Amino acid sequence: MMQPMSAATRTFDVVSVSGSPSPDSRSANLLRFIERRLAGQAARVRHIALRELPAADLLHAQADSPALRVAVAAVAEADLVLVATPIYKAAYSGLLKVFLDLLPPDALRGKIVLPLATGGSPGHLLALEYALKPVLAALGARHVLDAVYVVDSAWRAHELLGAVPAPDVIARIDDALRGLHPAPARRPAVVEAEPC
Repeated sequence: MMQPMSAATRTFDVVSVSGSPSPDSRSANLLRFIERRLAGQAARVRHIALRELPAADLLHAQADSPALRVAVAAVAEADLVLVATPIYKAAYSGLLKVFLDLLPPDALRGKIVLPLATGGSPGHLLALEYALKPVLAALGARHVLDAVYVVDSAWRAHELLGAVPAPDVIARIDDALRGLHPAPARRPAVVEAEPC
């Protein structure tokens, strides 16, 4: 079980980015499951379902679109960014790709990032390492938590939630989140004058 954060820890902002084109996908379910685990752990969670953003604005990189500006600003304000995607043909979703392309070059610098993915078989596990993580690094991510990849067979029916990850997956999620600390409060740089 994830260790609760200390009472002295400030509330931190989480943005979860769902890169699935389907509202009922395994990756969307995984993201919702983790959002529920973070709720009450001194976290404020904002959810961005990329499939709900205007498709034409995404495809034409209309960065001035009001909906895209709000989504990009949510990432900018977050301390922790959850990035969830299904794996298609050994890569993350195209929907996630077009959104990541809209982010400024250092959009993830100073943030904690948790990559999440789902797929049909263990054979696509390395897509996180070879496809998604390099893009996250290019966006400035330096504190990347252990990625969590979940195969379709690792889900269990749940009466209230529909489906939940198997116990071993929950343990991996908790391991990834263990010791989670919010990014330090952003402070302006102090430049000391040299003596004359």
